[in-house]
Amino acid sequence: MGGPLVVVPLSAVADWGGGTLAGTTADDYDRACAVYGYAGVIPMLGAEALVLGDEPATTCFWADQRVFVRWLAADSEEDLFAAASQALADAATPWEDGGTWTCDGPAVLMDSAIAGPDLGPGYPGGSTTVPLDPGTWTVQVAHLQVTETASVGLVRLLPR
Repeated sequence: MGGPLVVVPLSAVADWGGGTLAGTTADDYDRACAVYGYAGVIPMLGAEALVLGDEPATTCFWADQRVFVRWLAADSEEDLFAAASQALADAATPWEDGGTWTCDGPAVLMDSAIAGPDLGPGYPGGSTTVPLDPGTWTVQVAHLQVTETASVGLVRLLPR
């Protein structure tokens, strides 16, 4: 839908209001769009949402690494994940601070413009379940040109 992606705790997804066209009060979508940078955390009713800022790039959660992999440029999925692996293994990768995010367990990666109750199997673009343990996470971000043809955005979650 053109807005940033958000990661909302599964327990609170019904409280995510998405974007509305009525009124002048900022809605959840507006608040997500106001996040400056590649990632940030915003409060919501009884929970926090992790905003994957910048652009709504094709994104997946690599559970083994606890990292969101964002497809910025690559010739194939294999090239994208090779670039991500290379960046994760490189001690010189320049990680930026994305704050801290508290989540009570599994979450949902979704378009910030869509209201949580509207998600379902028929929704174009859908949503992805993010398997997480409850806890507070340190969020780190890197956007890298890893090879001549592969650029990747990474948002990793480190236990706090």
